Amino acid sequence: MRPGAERQGTFLPDRVNRCGDLRVSIKRLGESGTPSLVLCPEPGRVCPHGWALWAGTVDDIDARIIAALIKDARASYALIGQEVGLSAPAVKRRVDRLRAAGAITGFSARVDPAAMGWTTEAYVELFCGGRTSPEEIAAAVRRYPEVADACTITGEADALVHIRAADVRHFEDVMERIRAEPFVVRTRSVIVLSRLVDRAEALAPQR
Repeated sequence: MRPGAERQGTFLPDRVNRCGDLRVSIKRLGESGTPSLVLCPEPGRVCPHGWALWAGTVDDIDARIIAALIKDARASYALIGQEVGLSAPAVKRRVDRLRAAGAITGFSARVDPAAMGWTTEAYVELFCGGRTSPEEIAAAVRRYPEVADACTITGEADALVHIRAADVRHFEDVMERIRAEPFVVRTRSVIVLSRLVDRAEALAPQR
């Protein structure tokens, strides 16, 4: 394939999973057997802007573009093009396609939490009573700006909540409010002493 040329992916899934509004499928390409991410929209589905959602393959070039954007989201298309062997317009077309498909969900700045006043970090297990649904837990913890993220987990606890606070007293205050939620039976917390690994680039596709 000549430099700068585009290649359309095919859809021969080995495995299909649900991922939000898209079906995310994994297939193996070529003799190397390298897994690639395939985004296949539901038939007839369109994005909010009215464009047809992309059903192509995140190939090696797409993966390198995504990795470059994770490393520096402010990098120009021309600079990324130099890294992946495409022209700036070709890179833009691929990024637009990946955004429309939902593979790239947005761009943001990475900041040091301590610089923003969040000096205490903790992980909290929630043990819920009755038939509390994940939606109920999400609706409750989403109200707290101190909650960085939350997820349901395996094991005895029902959910794991990641909290950032200004200090220990602030963390205690947040915990008192969370424990007051009607579905919370008890909690178990651990405070982070030091972060050993913090790699945003770990989300880059494996090649």
